[in-house]
Amino acid sequence: MTTRSDRGAGRPDPDLSAIVGERRRLINLAYRMLGSLAEAEDVVQETYARWYAMSERRQAEIESPGAWLTKVAGRICLDLLGSARVRRENYVGEWIPEPLPDHAEWGGTPSGIDPADRVTLDESVSMAFLVVLEAMTPAERVAFVLHDVFRYPFAEVAEIVGRTPAACRKLASSARQRIRASHPAPAPTARQAAIVRDFRRAWEAKDIGALVGLLDPAATGVADGGGLVDAAFRPVEGADRIAHTLVDIAGRVPGMTILERTVNGRPGLVARQDGAIVVVMAFEVPADRITRIWAVRNPEKLRRWTPD
Repeated sequence: MTTRSDRGAGRPDPDLSAIVGERRRLINLAYRMLGSLAEAEDVVQETYARWYAMSERRQAEIESPGAWLTKVAGRICLDLLGSARVRRENYVGEWIPEPLPDHAEWGGTPSGIDPADRVTLDESVSMAFLVVLEAMTPAERVAFVLHDVFRYPFAEVAEIVGRTPAACRKLASSARQRIRASHPAPAPTARQAAIVRDFRRAWEAKDIGALVGLLDPAATGVADGGGLVDAAFRPVEGADRIAHTLVDIAGRVPGMTILERTVNGRPGLVARQDGAIVVVMAFEVPADRITRIWAVRNPEKLRRWTPD
């Protein structure tokens, strides 16, 4: 790529390297704001398009290109969150955030992975966390993600959200309360993995009693087919109903293989049929039983998942 500083000198442009180096942070930020990696990538592409649409003189006048990129990406996300509410109200069935595989499986073959496109898998991208974020207003979500997750000061958050720093502080505080009320602390990862493994074995054995024993009596199962594949339109409530539903699915889908995989940084399961991943399941395990299951079947959200 030819840059403005190397056209005559034959040297790379350090400013361009710094700009490109912001990509991964922007992807991480936009995914947490939107719950969709596809939309996050679109946001980052649009952000860079706006940067390169400016004249070199205007670019040179910007004291902190990274801050400028963050501000633009944040505002695009804020606008998208407003329109996303309308789209998701018209979505066929339940909408679940796009699940992410472990880094070792990111984007298919490891040789094709662009590190700049990876999302850091920490607690702020667990499916349980993202689902709570979905219940927030767009302004709450943006203020919370920018301040509490990415540690931006409220003065900078205010420029993005279009409110005063004091108002943004209140937004983040309200969001924080939602998180505390709706997002119980997870069990240790090893314990989660053991419970998910027992769940897989019980499902493979079509053992309703064992499944019920692993589920909280008030557990909830949510499926997302997006109208493209069969999936329950409404949440399935209660351990017994969930167990019977899973056993019924296992009986109706011959040749389905269930695999243990990392889903958004936590132990999860995927189901493979005819060489393709057909469902990705995330779990909330706050203690010794599963309280929530999110099953993503929408093939448009499974493009980054590989069978093996």
